[in-house]
Amino acid sequence: MNLMRQLPLDLHRRPAPTLENFVTGDNAEVVALAHRLDRGDRQTRFVYLWGPPGAGRSHLLRALAPRGRLVSPGDAMPASIADGALLLVDDCQALDADSQQALFGLYNQVQAGVAATLVVAGDAPPMAMRLREDLRTRLGWGLVLQLRLLDDYHKAAALERHARSRGVALGRDLVPYLLARYDRDIRSLIALFDALDRYGFERKRPLNRQLLREFEAEATLAPGESGAG
Repeated sequence: MNLMRQLPLDLHRRPAPTLENFVTGDNAEVVALAHRLDRGDRQTRFVYLWGPPGAGRSHLLRALAPRGRLVSPGDAMPASIADGALLLVDDCQALDADSQQALFGLYNQVQAGVAATLVVAGDAPPMAMRLREDLRTRLGWGLVLQLRLLDDYHKAAALERHARSRGVALGRDLVPYLLARYDRDIRSLIALFDALDRYGFERKRPLNRQLLREFEAEATLAPGESGAG
């Protein structure tokens, strides 16, 4: 049964998103492109990344933000873009009419010769986006890459690698139990693991299924959840 309970994940501050802590899974092409952009490559003018929530769209854009400018819904969209710039636009499906108009203009500027890169992320393929028609067309001008959710194999590998990096031994039953019980993206699973690690460290207990069940019993239930089941 998935997500029987939700534990409060603010027990630990999540690590800042980086390219190094992004779990690649089946997204090797996207990650390779992100590394090229991080190194300053601006040969690719237009990139559109799409995928479901939890696939890592925001993680990748936030990881690249130190190399450029990140715009999220509610932020002011720049009116112009300069040579060499990297503009990252997250959750474009939620852009208001003014931001859509401004982004449309930025696409035209780059198409007209500005040597910059636009990376735009959304939750669906370009032509399925509920945006103005001319902007949907421009989303498909360059590279269109899909980000895929991690499967359980890659989630388990990521959790085990994270545990090794912290010098923590895992009970053999813990990771399968986590994956069966919590339907989460990998960053949330790692945050949950870190909270459990702290809980076990304070009690000088090994990390296993029994410890997690005790941790669950002390955690706050999500709104609308009951203790039954």
